[in-house]
Amino acid sequence: MDTFKALFAKPDPQQQMRKCNQLIRSNVRKLDRDIAQLKQVEIRTKNLIIQADKRAQRDPSRAKQAQQEVRIFAGELVRTRKASQRLVTTKATLNSVQMQVSEAFAVRKIEGSIRASVGIMKDVNSLIRLPVLTGTMRELSVELMKAGIIEEMIDETLPEDMDMLEDEEGEGEIEKVLGEVLKEKKEPALPTTPLPEPEKPVAEEEEDEEDAEAMMDQMRNRLDALRS
Repeated sequence: MDTFKALFAKPDPQQQMRKCNQLIRSNVRKLDRDIAQLKQVEIRTKNLIIQADKRAQRDPSRAKQAQQEVRIFAGELVRTRKASQRLVTTKATLNSVQMQVSEAFAVRKIEGSIRASVGIMKDVNSLIRLPVLTGTMRELSVELMKAGIIEEMIDETLPEDMDMLEDEEGEGEIEKVLGEVLKEKKEPALPTTPLPEPEKPVAEEEEDEEDAEAMMDQMRNRLDALRS
């Protein structure tokens, strides 16, 4: 008998609100972890840029290769910052959804009914398109539809070429990053006689380069994992 009643009983609004808020908070915590990881990637990439630049200055015979590495690392830094900014924007959208959901349930409590929110539906639909949130956001959309806060979702996807355009690093962006990381000045400084640096063994330099490449591969894999 209790089971039969449960099938036809209306959902408890408080339980629905708690479930929605729980899903949103879970996503926010995940985004916080991903943003923190990207921050670590950014710090390590900056160090790789500085190390490669030092190699270029220390060994003129290998300066060309080292400068190429500097630009590669700078491009990775641009990508990392773009990915981090997207996550920050996503987190802000999630927080906005949580506020709108709370307001919708508050109105329902006062008026006894609830109206579908176009704003929430638009935000949730945009969040579902993000691979990092697809699963839990679909679950959230189901709960919001049950509560009557949103109507049936429309599946929209961004063209792949648009995603690729967002990740292209322009020369201007790379130069800006290099100027920031290496603290370059727009006007050249007066020439000075550089102090001689102790020479490092070739084997040690090669080991440093291998470590840098391995670290870069690891960070790329982590960045790709966050974006997939």
